[in-house]
Amino acid sequence: MRDLKIPSERHPEKAHRPDQKEQPKKPSWIRVKAPTSAGYHETRRIMKENRLVTVCEEAGCPNVGECWSQGHATMMIMGEICTRGCTFCNVATGKPEALDVFEPGRVAHAVQTLGLKHVVITSVDRDDVEDGGAEHFAQTIRAVRHRSPDTTIEILTPDFLKCAPSALEKVVEARPDVFNHNLETVPGLYSEVRPGARYFHSLRLLQRVKELDPAMFTKSGLMVGLGETAVQVRQVMDDMRSADIDFLTIGQYLQPTPKHHHVDRFVTPEEFAAYEKAAWGKGFLMVSATPLTRSSYHAGDDFARMRAARLEKLGRGA
Repeated sequence: MRDLKIPSERHPEKAHRPDQKEQPKKPSWIRVKAPTSAGYHETRRIMKENRLVTVCEEAGCPNVGECWSQGHATMMIMGEICTRGCTFCNVATGKPEALDVFEPGRVAHAVQTLGLKHVVITSVDRDDVEDGGAEHFAQTIRAVRHRSPDTTIEILTPDFLKCAPSALEKVVEARPDVFNHNLETVPGLYSEVRPGARYFHSLRLLQRVKELDPAMFTKSGLMVGLGETAVQVRQVMDDMRSADIDFLTIGQYLQPTPKHHHVDRFVTPEEFAAYEKAAWGKGFLMVSATPLTRSSYHAGDDFARMRAARLEKLGRGA
């Protein structure tokens, strides 16, 4: 049995990789307090009782204390072992176990128990499964809808790179409220940061969602501080708008271990503000660009604002 608390067993593909450059000292704007609240511990208890995995823990999210204290958690389905080995990611890699057919029901039960108004459901990559886990995503969406019909559902999916087009169609047909797939970084860094993925495939995936269901909100995110330039980030924004993506998130990359991709630099709050201003100018319905922004950070509140922005836009056009 692998012990996923041991870095060399958690990331066997990185075990023999030399340590990367030492991470710069974290500036004040990126530091967060350790979680201690009663709400945090209650959310953790519910996750454990339902034998659910969360990306909050697996990816080492810095916002876990704040989100869990409010009863918000991002469910990670299809296990805790990913078939990809991205150099930025702290999720364990290797050969996963078979999909758990009872997991959709447990996710739905946890959403109902927590009383969530908005839930984010993500997953590991499952290149070992013919449809990439698309049907499992669809079953989870349907289970949550059945137990909590008033809860809005946001999914953060893999790229379904090795799957037939029908895989994506299965997920869209289950009608999540938001379809999120992160581009993660600029195309010039894909070979280093996201070697198992393809930039234009991911972009096309999001464009295809809009073609299948023009009313569905689409969302994507970037990490900065990996070595990209501001010009490259703005080009990705343009690519996203060409694919009609509604919501953009931009956050600071943090290095999980010395074996992971190094932090090139800590992007300043002023630079994040400039990115946000540029993104609004390019026509996104919603933008979140701060050092601590993550895909699911304040997702419920942001979804409400995005929906209101669309309604306002439609009202002006009426």
